[in-house]
Amino acid sequence: MFNPLKQAGELKKLHDEAKKIERELEQIEVREEKNDIKVSVSGNMKVLSVEIDGEDRSDVAEVLNNAMKEAQKKAAMKMQQLGGGLSSLLGGR
Repeated sequence: MFNPLKQAGELKKLHDEAKKIERELEQIEVREEKNDIKVSVSGNMKVLSVEIDGEDRSDVAEVLNNAMKEAQKKAAMKMQQLGGGLSSLLGGR
């Protein structure tokens, strides 16, 4: 039988677990350097810093983060569209 309280509890548990993983990913930092370019990225794919020829280029980091955010939105929309198509193939609405 459908139990909305149980389902709400399970959703809260999933939400809490997702937040925990998100916090853990924020703690990961990867640094790469080539020639005179240094880049630092967090585990949740956020560009933390860009340095070119010893100069901090936070403007470049900001542009990269904005582009990544837009790409993620478009990918999520596409996945939603595909998911809707899969649902109908699997006997859903």
